[in-house]
Amino acid sequence: MTHALLTGAIAAIIAALLGGPVIKFLQARGLAKAISTDGPESHLSKAGTPTMGGLLIFGVALAVALVSAVPKDTDALLPIVVAAILLGIGVFDDAGTLVDREKREAHDRMNMIMKLVGFTGIAIVAALLLYGPMDAPRMFIPGQDKHYDIGILYMLVAIGVIISVISAVGVTDGLDMLGGGTTGVAYAAFGAIALMQDQVAVAAFAFAVFGALVGFLYWNAFPARLFMGDAGSLPLGGGLAILALMTGWWTLVPVIGIVFLIEIMSVCIQIFVFRTQNRRRFFRMAPIHHHFEELGWHEVTITARFIALGIVGALVGVALAFW
Repeated sequence: MTHALLTGAIAAIIAALLGGPVIKFLQARGLAKAISTDGPESHLSKAGTPTMGGLLIFGVALAVALVSAVPKDTDALLPIVVAAILLGIGVFDDAGTLVDREKREAHDRMNMIMKLVGFTGIAIVAALLLYGPMDAPRMFIPGQDKHYDIGILYMLVAIGVIISVISAVGVTDGLDMLGGGTTGVAYAAFGAIALMQDQVAVAAFAFAVFGALVGFLYWNAFPARLFMGDAGSLPLGGGLAILALMTGWWTLVPVIGIVFLIEIMSVCIQIFVFRTQNRRRFFRMAPIHHHFEELGWHEVTITARFIALGIVGALVGVALAFW
């Protein structure tokens, strides 16, 4: 336990100290975010804020995890490699949303299809490794002392968990501190579960990311001086999904990730109603955090309440894992 917690503390200190130089580096290279006019008008003032903060989060987290987690168990390489690949995809995606740059239409239909194909490929390879060589716990159920082998169905479950968590975390990242705060809570929860199961390396990875997020949030607090971008949200989602699968407690993802579930469901509901009800809208704007902005809530209020909900979900999830 001491090892994993100290790993998180070290990552937090390094990320906080490197935040200023990273912001200057990104500003010097014009890596500043352009704000879509499809979002709330209040966000237009955020244009020009440096993005690709995922480089800070995972530059620190992966380096610390390689030193702290991998020597304990080489299985920790799986979430590290998955996060590194998704970091690269996120950087490319963010490059299409910069100010004064020729946009790659990062969120048009073709690009979304290509990303989905990429996510699926990563998910299939990860599922094969988890099911085969790594022999990860198949499924734990609250109140039961053993895990259950669900056979080849595990492959489909793993692929679905990885793709859905990546997508849900990406949707959640829309306000200062919201994406980082809620994912940080979830990483800490699964880190605690890993410690409970004596998965020291898995816990060390979880707390390395948690610590790096804490350091990042120092710079991402409202008004944010740095956005994580897809370079942050994609590897955060992928790493979290792998953590859930490696612990065998992927059944608790909807509980520990209650905010992610609400966010992605709000988008699905909005799309369904829009397409089936003559272009009507169920929410004023989706994802749901924008709906509350349109109702007049300040984004700091929304973020605080959503993180509080995430903490409750995490506490319930860890309690169920201990049950």
